[in-house]
Amino acid sequence: MLSNLTFKVSQSSCLRDPTESELGMRILSQSISLLEEIGLEQFTFKKLATGIGSTEASVYRYFENKHKLLVYLVNWYWSWLQNRIVTKTYNQSSAFIKLETTIELLASPIEQDDNFDFIDEKKLYNIIISEGAKVYLVKNVDTEDNEGAFLAYKGLCRLISNLILSINPKYMHSLTLASTIVETCHNQIFFSEHLPKLTDVSEDDYDSLKEFVLHLTASTIQ
Repeated sequence: MLSNLTFKVSQSSCLRDPTESELGMRILSQSISLLEEIGLEQFTFKKLATGIGSTEASVYRYFENKHKLLVYLVNWYWSWLQNRIVTKTYNQSSAFIKLETTIELLASPIEQDDNFDFIDEKKLYNIIISEGAKVYLVKNVDTEDNEGAFLAYKGLCRLISNLILSINPKYMHSLTLASTIVETCHNQIFFSEHLPKLTDVSEDDYDSLKEFVLHLTASTIQ
């Protein structure tokens, strides 16, 4: 039986590792609650500092700005999700079953992980759905990419790509399909909640979403 794996988030988005201090973990915890509640546009370090009973200066010792904080949180989520996929699929012998399990994890409600009591994965998942794309839809995306800001997302897509190639080694668009699977799962959830005329998936209809993505994937790589 595979025990829970550990993972390290890329430090390119932070000035100091927030997981190494009690204050840093409180910053992460409160920022997740605040971002889920009010969104990135209304989020400020002043509001965050008030929530943790500290000063803005203490927050700036960990993160240069709120965009960098969001990048860190999104990276944490992708690293955690990749860890979860590896753990869930470790004892599965079939590559297709592993891919099916991966899609189910991507298209299902998040279960709380008690291994990280300073992170509310359910709230962080909601942030990924509504705010996640904002980490790379920015003008300086190339600079941040060179600094390693998206390594966790690339790692997740590479993992899915390798599963696709295990099923069909001749398939030439495995990374394209892998990132499409991830984005489709999250975009369709967002559309079902906010732009329902753009999707056939009803709000909270995760079974329908899983069925669609599985059908899309299987018919594409066969």
